[in-house]
Amino acid sequence: MGQGRKEGAGKAADQLVWFITICAVGITLLIYACRHWILHGVFGQIDADVMGHANTYLLIVTASIPFIALYNGGAAIFRTMGNSKISMRVAIVMNIINVTGNAILIYGVKMGTAGVAIPTLVSRIVAAVLIMVLLCDSRREISVTRSLRYRPDFSLIRKILSVGVPNGLENSMFQLGKIIVLSLVSTFGTYAIAANAVSNTLASFQVLPGMAIALAVTTVIARCVGAGDYEQVKYYTKKLILITHGALIVTNLIIVVALPLILKIYNLSDITAETTSQIVIFYAVCSALFWPLSFTLPATFRASGDARMCMIISVTSMWIFRVIFSYVLGKYLGMGVFGVWVAMIIDWLVREFCFVLRYRSGKWKHHAIS
Repeated sequence: MGQGRKEGAGKAADQLVWFITICAVGITLLIYACRHWILHGVFGQIDADVMGHANTYLLIVTASIPFIALYNGGAAIFRTMGNSKISMRVAIVMNIINVTGNAILIYGVKMGTAGVAIPTLVSRIVAAVLIMVLLCDSRREISVTRSLRYRPDFSLIRKILSVGVPNGLENSMFQLGKIIVLSLVSTFGTYAIAANAVSNTLASFQVLPGMAIALAVTTVIARCVGAGDYEQVKYYTKKLILITHGALIVTNLIIVVALPLILKIYNLSDITAETTSQIVIFYAVCSALFWPLSFTLPATFRASGDARMCMIISVTSMWIFRVIFSYVLGKYLGMGVFGVWVAMIIDWLVREFCFVLRYRSGKWKHHAIS
């Protein structure tokens, strides 16, 4: 789009939609095949009742992977066009279906775990159908072809994968690291598992503005790189990082002020509520200070085609400083679940240092995809 090649952008969208669908179906089948190992390997010996619920949830939600992949692919294409409103509206519909379905199936029909999982599956199916119907409108700046025939364009696929594979591997390693850390947290007791789960939920809201702006960074910077205007790249990178800092400060202030009320809603035990409060406040301060350079800045690199170096820095830092230090601080130094979150911030600081060095070196400018 930055190079003004709209026809090429349309072809890339076709290849993207088909390829992620095929990949997502393959991942779905793999998870079903490895279901027993995933559940027992990660959580070990847990109550049979808990394992049964986990198995039910995994069976149902895994079927939604191709649909959430399609939604995410379609949303990315709309953001490329500068039209993030459509993906937002589809996401709102998806979440309304999910929340309403949860309320009906859990409290009305009393379906328990299945009542949580089924609305997730249905909402993702609806989201995928909606966004693909909208993408098939040929009047749009970028649209996908209305056809069930797929002819792979390996040249385009290689270009997509040159960014997608490093980013995908980075995310995969990140999720694997989270699973390993989760298995460690499970050894600290039920209160630690609950505190970690609630903290993770609140943390997703604490950095939500940053995640949204990072998506905007990818779109804006990719256009500038396509046009070959690196002065604009620097200008918008600095501006969007500053906006991210401001947004995170405001969001975290609101969450910290509202924290006592939020914890009452969860009806936690005293020790769980105290631990959660410590984690959330610590995370609030650190995310406002360190999150933007750790996660917004690498969005500039990915938009510039420098995804491989992002992967190397992120994966190396995560395994050394997040995973290993989680064991050192949490288990061996007796900090428990709070030590796991401290290790995560150490990981952020290392990433920030490496990404700033990479940005100042200017080497990321020579990886643009043509």
